[in-house]
Amino acid sequence: MAATNIGMMDGAYFVGRSEILAWINSTLQLNLTKVEEAASGAVQCQLMDAVHPGMVPMHKVNFDAKNEYEMIQNYKVLQDVFNKLKITKHIEVSKLVKGRPLDNLEFMQWMKRYCDSVNGCTLKNYNALERRDSCKGGKEVNKKVSTVLTSSKTSTNARTNSLQPNKKNDTSSANAMQKASKLATTAEVDTYDEQITEMKLFVDSLEKERDYYYAKLRDIEILCQGPDVEHLPIVQTIQGILYSTYNNGSVMEDEAQMMISQKEQLFLSPILENSAEQIKQESQKRKNISSPESDMLFSSTASQRQRLSDISEFQHCESPLTNF
Repeated sequence: MAATNIGMMDGAYFVGRSEILAWINSTLQLNLTKVEEAASGAVQCQLMDAVHPGMVPMHKVNFDAKNEYEMIQNYKVLQDVFNKLKITKHIEVSKLVKGRPLDNLEFMQWMKRYCDSVNGCTLKNYNALERRDSCKGGKEVNKKVSTVLTSSKTSTNARTNSLQPNKKNDTSSANAMQKASKLATTAEVDTYDEQITEMKLFVDSLEKERDYYYAKLRDIEILCQGPDVEHLPIVQTIQGILYSTYNNGSVMEDEAQMMISQKEQLFLSPILENSAEQIKQESQKRKNISSPESDMLFSSTASQRQRLSDISEFQHCESPLTNF
């Protein structure tokens, strides 16, 4: 199926929550008000039963699943159906059973896209109530749905009758005021529920973004801990930034100063090497000067000086002045 591997930028993932709920309720004759009410996996199983009749063992589906292990059993049934139909869609069960609005909304958006691609947006001759009777907890769900439908019809008839002329004007006006106040209260509650749902979706998106960047930082940390690079100055600088806290605000300045000092050392090291080489060259020159020829020259000069000193001493001894 072409719809089994649709991308995240596909138009299916831009379908609104209200449209998804209206599609589920009309297809399966339910009365869901929140997307996360389908977190048990039973709704998804019945949607696949509506698209592929007879492929889903509805007697194994539990509409009364409250705990995670009960919900996981429903997703196992759904996964078996996917395997039979060779659908390669990955089911993130660990996220769906948590009841997060964003994860359940994305999965239901994919379900709608798949069902529309199979049956062309129409599901004919499917009795959702009858198929749900064979499920665990399905009869209770059908009773609740029928009760809600009956109450909605009664309220509609009451509104119609309130518009008709009534002999008791005071009583009718009082009833109209009460109904108006109830409707206003219901509208406020619906508004608040919608705001809460939007806030939950926003929080879920922030958590996903947080997990994404945390995974990136973890990859950087593992890379810096490698034996081949952990001794490098730049790696130590990166680790200092990773392990810094809110209280240590000068970490960036310290790391930057350290890098500058290291660069200066690298820049000065050739100069020190050149000076050491010059000292070696001068010492070598001095050694070269002290050659055999220079020694002979020095010895000849010294002998001449010795002769002069001997002559002066002899003359001094022979001088007549020394006799007085």
